[in-house]
Amino acid sequence: MLPDPQTLIKEFRKVAAIAGVDVPSDALTYDPLGAPHKPRRLPPNKMAVYVFSLNGECLKVGKVGPKSHARFTSQHYSAKSSKSNLAKSLLACSDLALPGFSDATAGVWIRTNVDRTDFLLDAQCGVPVLTLLESFLQCRLKPRFEGFKSQR
Repeated sequence: MLPDPQTLIKEFRKVAAIAGVDVPSDALTYDPLGAPHKPRRLPPNKMAVYVFSLNGECLKVGKVGPKSHARFTSQHYSAKSSKSNLAKSLLACSDLALPGFSDATAGVWIRTNVDRTDFLLDAQCGVPVLTLLESFLQCRLKPRFEGFKSQR
């Protein structure tokens, strides 16, 4: 089971403080979309780290800057949309039982079965803080599909 998002935010603020960064309480929020979900547009002046999970296991953690709307809303739902995305990782995975999952059904299947939590960060915090948040969540949640297969 994944930790509560509010707990993760509290822990991240401690990590950020160690790095010499103050993340105001209203600068970092979360949006638990759950499953089924419909991806939302990235709000203005926000950046995000998104977390995909299935049955309590973290699958993927990624980040988007304030101008990465396609990456945030659609690219992870189609294997052909980018070099690295959740759909492509699931298609390549042979050790997960995913009834009804295929290249043709990937988008609908992910939106129906996979939980998604978006951590929204004020853009004024800067990309280094966004990168720190993504790294923190990757370390904390240990996503199945992160980095190259040889690095896992």
